[in-house]
Amino acid sequence: MTVYSDSKNKAYSGQGNLGSSLAAFAVMFVLFLGSLYSLSFWTLENGWLPGLACLVLATAAFLIPQGIMGRSEIKVEEQEQR
Repeated sequence: MTVYSDSKNKAYSGQGNLGSSLAAFAVMFVLFLGSLYSLSFWTLENGWLPGLACLVLATAAFLIPQGIMGRSEIKVEEQEQR
């Protein structure tokens, strides 16, 4: 399916990238599952290390796709404008 903008053909951003999208999803899902698994080590005597590990892993699983992988669309739009 083709989208027209400023009389130029634009394909959808995810077109033809199924393999890399699935690989990125698998890596981020493993990070998220690791954050949940770190909570299994939570005890009343030792709560800081599992809590911090959970926070770091869950934040990475959320921010890597948002901040790094989401910027590829901006770069493509900038190159098309030139």
